[in-house]
Formats: sequence, structure tokens, C-alpha cells
Amino acid sequence: MTAPPRQPAFGPPRLRLIFRIALTLLAIFSIAIRPAMAQSILRDAETEALFQDMMDPLLVAAGLKAGQVRVHLLGDRSLNAFVAGSQDVYVFSGLIEAADSAEEVQGVLAHELGHVMGGHAIRANEGYSKATNISLLSLLLGAAAIAAGGGEAGMGIMMAGQQAALGKMLAFSRVQESTADAAGAQYLAKAGISGRGSLAFFKKLQNMEFRYGVKQDDDQTYGRTHPMSGDRIQALREVYVIDPAWQKPADAAIEKRFQRIKAKLSGFMTEPERTLRKFPESNSSIPARYARAYAWHKSAYPQKALSEVEGLLAIDPNDPYFLELEGQVLLESGRPKDAIPALRKAVLNSRSQPLISATLGHALIATEDPANFAEAEQVLKTAVALDNQNPFAWYQLGIVYANKGDQPRAALASAERYSLEGRQAALALRNAEAAMQGLPQGSPDWIRAQDISLVARAEVERGRKRR
Repeated sequence: MTAPPRQPAFGPPRLRLIFRIALTLLAIFSIAIRPAMAQSILRDAETEALFQDMMDPLLVAAGLKAGQVRVHLLGDRSLNAFVAGSQDVYVFSGLIEAADSAEEVQGVLAHELGHVMGGHAIRANEGYSKATNISLLSLLLGAAAIAAGGGEAGMGIMMAGQQAALGKMLAFSRVQESTADAAGAQYLAKAGISGRGSLAFFKKLQNMEFRYGVKQDDDQTYGRTHPMSGDRIQALREVYVIDPAWQKPADAAIEKRFQRIKAKLSGFMTEPERTLRKFPESNSSIPARYARAYAWHKSAYPQKALSEVEGLLAIDPNDPYFLELEGQVLLESGRPKDAIPALRKAVLNSRSQPLISATLGHALIATEDPANFAEAEQVLKTAVALDNQNPFAWYQLGIVYANKGDQPRAALASAERYSLEGRQAALALRNAEAAMQGLPQGSPDWIRAQDISLVARAEVERGRKRR
């Protein structure tokens, strides 16, 4: 039996493998440019109001207007936050869970605002572009060396090039992080907010690194996206301790609201058994009742959940978020008619907060009583006028339009919904075109349908090219 001929050490199979690895690295560079948006965005009226009130003083300190940067909550247990686009900050639910105070979260928000003001999300392409150029050049030079018979040399060129490209990208990221740290400290100082929370949160990150065995010596810096936590703490401490706000007491009202939100989120995200152990019935505080109400509701014990809500309303019968929770429990327990009074009062007391208005619209529709549809249309129109980024509100409004026989506007509402949900460009296009056929040409609704159609068509074409 004759042995098969041996492949050269750097013959075609090895070469294909090298290129496959290199292309994978290039794909990583490309993916890194886009934010990790696979997580679901959690919408809650009370949480969003608190986030905005925590962010607004920082915005003013940075020279922006209140409300100019929005903070979004992601349903992910990771301890993280990031900036996407130019003026959107995303905070992970795990970060809220880990934070012990509102000041810690404000320290993170100040840091992320530093990224916003530095244009880092937009300028990220610069760092990744330079890294990609180095990687491509090493591929071409390495391939040329291999083709000329210098297999070992070609392999060395490729590997060195990939290492240099990765180092370039990580160094760019570390510079941005250090810049955001310094800017965040400046915004906290101008806003009169102590840096204690910022340092406390960085200490949490450092402790987590210790727990997972991440070395803190300088030799490890090269392979990191962020500066070493110890160095960041030392640099920031020197700035914070001399600031007049260092010993300033925390905002008691903000802290009180934060503890409510933290418990509320815990009840929503955590397994009910853990929530009930953490917040036993002997604890009658607002945060504890909040957490237990969500735990019982998740466990399909609506009466126990409502009992906790009754305890909250006994403390403050006009709190719109307590009323919203009562309506939510009743609605999701199959009692939409009973939910309406509480939700109406919640909408009134919150000055038509759009998320609460959308829930009221849902309850009115869920009664299946035609007499409620006119009110549902009114509150849902108000909801999308104040917040047009809520696909669920558009979906409910589409039901109202379809029920009254207004198919063109029902199609437009569906187009709005699908354009917001992502990866639904084909459905958004189909509904937008259907709306345009039935709406008066040149009318505001027709123009809006045309806008959605143009954007959706472009997205569909991009998808076809990718395939």
C-alpha cells in the first residue's frame, strides 16, 4: 500500500485556514462597530422618568439641553452600559441590580455622556478602519510571501499583522475610555454631584476583576479594551476628593426613587422565589411591596399581587405608577374592564404619560366593547404623538382603525409598528404601500407612509445584496 503524498506545510489547506482565521478577525472588527442590540429594551414609565431626571443635570453641565440624550434600559443581567448612535445611552439591568445607590448609576451616566460628547460612537470607525487596514495589508504581504515559496515567512507576516491590528483597535478603545472618565468627572463636578458613587462603582468592577482572576499589572494592559480599574480609580480619586461636591449629601428624593426602581426591576427580572426571600412579607416598605407585587404577578397569584398594590395605594392613592401597576395586574389577569378606572386615573395623574396611555388603550380594546373604542383611539393617538417609538401602541392603534373600517390608516399604523421592531422591513414596506394606495396623495399620512416605504425598500434591497 502506497502512502498518500504529504501536503506541503503551507499548502492550499493551510492557506485556506489562515485566510479563514483572518477573515474572522476582520468580521469581528466589523461587528464591533455596531452596538450589541440583541438585548430587549425594557420600557417602563417610572424608570424612564427617573433616568431622565438623573441625566438632565449632567446634560446641562455638559452644555446640552435637558432631555437631549435619552437613557434606555436593556433586559440583560450583565454589568454594562454603552452609547449607540450619537445621543442614546443604554444601561443594562444588571448594572442597576449591582448598584447600591443612585450616585453610582449617575457616575456611569456621566462616563457614558463623556462618550457622547466626545463623539466616540461615531469616531469608532476611525479606530476600526486603521486596524482593518493593517490586517488587510498583512494578509496581502503574507499571501505574496507564501506564493513566492516563503511559507514560514508568510505565516509570520500574517500573524504579526493580526496582532498589530488587534493592538491598534484596543489602544484606540482605551484612549476613548480614559477620555470619557475625565469628561464624566467634569460633568459630575459642574452638576454638584459627588464622585463617591463613581469611585464606588469602579471599585465594584475591580472586585469583579479580582474574582475572575484578571491581572492588574501593566503587562496585561495591551490586551484590554479598558484601562486597568486600579489606575482609573487612582486617577479619578485625585479629581473627586478636591471637588467641593465630594462631601455633599446625595439627593434624597432621587435616592428614594432609585430604590423603588431597583426593587421593581428585581421583582420583574428575578425568579419569584428569590424575590420573596429577599423581600419577606415582614418588610412593608415601598420597595419591598413593589418587588413582591411583581413576584406574585409573575407567579400567577393576581390576588396576592393586588394585595401588595393595595398596600402601596394606602401609602399614596394618587401615585400614577402604583395605579399603573394595579391596572397592569388586572389587565394581564384577564380583567380589562376592572383595570380601566385605575389606568384612567394613572393617565390623568401622569399628564398622559405615553406608556401608561398605551396600556389604557390596550385595556379599552381588550374589553371588546365597541363603546370603548373611541376613547381608545383618543388615548392611543396621544400616546404615539408623545412617543412614536412604541410599536405596541401603534399595534393597538391599528386595531382601532381596522375596527372602524379605516384600512389605509390601519395599514399605516402597522407600517409604523414593523419599521420600529427591526428585521421587519418587508412587512413595513408592504403595509406602507397599502396605506399609500388608500390615503389622499400628498396628505400628511400619505407622506409618512411614503417615508416608511422608501426606508423599508432600501433595507430590503440591502438584505437581498447581503444574501
